[in-house]
Amino acid sequence: MTTGADGHGRAGAARGFPLAAVRGLALAPVSLPGAVVCFVTAVVSIGLIPVGVGIVTTPYVLKGVRAFADLRRVLAAEWAGVRIPRVYRPLPKDANPWGRTFGMLGDPATWRDLLWLLVDMTAGFATAVLTAALLLYPLEGIAVAAGLWRVLPDPWWYGFVPVSGQATAPAAGALALALLLVARFTAVRVLRAHFLLARAVLAPGGSELAERVRVLTETRRDAVDASAAELRRIERDLHDGAQARLVAVGMDLGTVEALVERDPARARELLARARQSSAEALTELRELVRGIHPPVLAERGLGDAVRALALRLPVATEVNVSLPGRAEAPVESAAYFAVSEVLANAVKHSGADRIWVDVHHAEGRLRGTVTDNGRGGAVVGSGSGLAGVERRLGTFDGVLAVSSPAGGPTLVTVEIPCALS
Repeated sequence: MTTGADGHGRAGAARGFPLAAVRGLALAPVSLPGAVVCFVTAVVSIGLIPVGVGIVTTPYVLKGVRAFADLRRVLAAEWAGVRIPRVYRPLPKDANPWGRTFGMLGDPATWRDLLWLLVDMTAGFATAVLTAALLLYPLEGIAVAAGLWRVLPDPWWYGFVPVSGQATAPAAGALALALLLVARFTAVRVLRAHFLLARAVLAPGGSELAERVRVLTETRRDAVDASAAELRRIERDLHDGAQARLVAVGMDLGTVEALVERDPARARELLARARQSSAEALTELRELVRGIHPPVLAERGLGDAVRALALRLPVATEVNVSLPGRAEAPVESAAYFAVSEVLANAVKHSGADRIWVDVHHAEGRLRGTVTDNGRGGAVVGSGSGLAGVERRLGTFDGVLAVSSPAGGPTLVTVEIPCALS
């Protein structure tokens, strides 16, 4: 087997096993307490619905559960190349607490989330701990063989080896090296199994095709609505801006014709005003065109367009782009405006003083990640800019994942399936 793009072949497993162990060690204290807190809170809140309290609390609790699941989706994609689809039914923008509560409870994805919490606090926790133990336990054996046995109870059992002196210590070291060799080729796979387990529970099951049809229907409707809204915006901007200025220019030029012989001074004044109005109309037309499709995006591609966008931000922004080619123009446009909206949200609402942007293409997907060190708390909900980004991406079968715990940092990942030319 050769090493794939995601680095999960034998060579990738060998190279990445210390990092996989560290990641497993980081996941373990998140899986168990995080899943327990989310599950217990959700069950209690749902149980309080008959007395009325749960009607108010349940939507917020389930949003927290979804945020916890979204964090795992982001880590699954970033750490193991495992993509877990995020398929939640949208809620009406004007839904009352009753409608939000039962809308979320009527969503099969909500119950998959709750089932996943049970799995995450058991098998998920076990696989995370095992990933870390595959490295930590051999290191313990090496330390015991190196002399740690002297301060340990006699005998100290390392695996099936009783270490009671210098004569038996090398046996513990040999066992540790053997276990380290096993870990070298299994730690990455065990970590990947952790995320595959999450995907098996969180991803839609037998009704996936029907769910897919429903999502495509909704995204097509959203795309039509978005296109109509964009057309109305363009018409309004042209009517109220450039068109009005050009009409004024025409009127001024008509007056100049009448005054050029009998009042040259007044004619020159009107000509100067007409020139100024035409320049302003040209500026507005350029801004309008830039809002539709930035020239730098068309001429130089997504990477340079994102860099140019970052230069205009009032927050220090670091951009890393790795794109060996260009995607189709509609995909580039969707990715650009998605990153632009995420950056705008970070500047306006996060309170961050630093932002990191990473754009790259791997495994047939264009991925953009925006991270900020702000206060966190970003959610994908009706009426938010992120909801619009999610709808735009859905048109291209793309996904949006948000991890934004209270206190930050916020990590927003955008993915669109595409090929580069």
